[in-house]
Amino acid sequence: MNADQALKKLFYGNMRFVTERYAYVNTDHDRRRELAEGQYPFAVIFGCSDSRVPPEIIFDQGLGDLFVVRTAGQAVDNVTLGSIEYAVEYLGVRLIVVLGHQDCGAVKAAVAGEPQPGQIAAVVQAILPAVQLAETQCGDITSNAIIENVCLAIHKLAASPILRRAIVTEGLQIHGAIYCIKNGKVLFL
Repeated sequence: MNADQALKKLFYGNMRFVTERYAYVNTDHDRRRELAEGQYPFAVIFGCSDSRVPPEIIFDQGLGDLFVVRTAGQAVDNVTLGSIEYAVEYLGVRLIVVLGHQDCGAVKAAVAGEPQPGQIAAVVQAILPAVQLAETQCGDITSNAIIENVCLAIHKLAASPILRRAIVTEGLQIHGAIYCIKNGKVLFL
């Protein structure tokens, strides 16, 4: 499946989720047996760990359809990047969606600028460049920082030599999106 087809599949899956007309695809015994032979996801979803934003549900997809990587505030580190590179290099995925969401606690913490305990500080630190960009913009700083944080993650992913090569030679696309917690819609940037 190429990136454009994968993006359409996610878009229509989200429309089913929003309208509560679920497809209930790829969740039965036959699918589990098929996946015992290997996985062939059609997209990587790199999103926040927030429990209100489960990618398989909000995109109405089944077992083995999505390769999901989640960190608080979708902060990119080496393990995250390696996981995404694996999906592209070895599983043939041609679409990566960086999925932010409204009311992100990690972004709100970065905007607040208060000291955080333990490794939570590292998550906030990773988001601070997005906050700094948002501070120069008109509008709500938290909403702007959420969008800038998605863009920052896209920039970091696109700097990967493996992903850059796949963009040029294999048609890989990286898209940003924001999930609206109140209405369930995913807005692609």
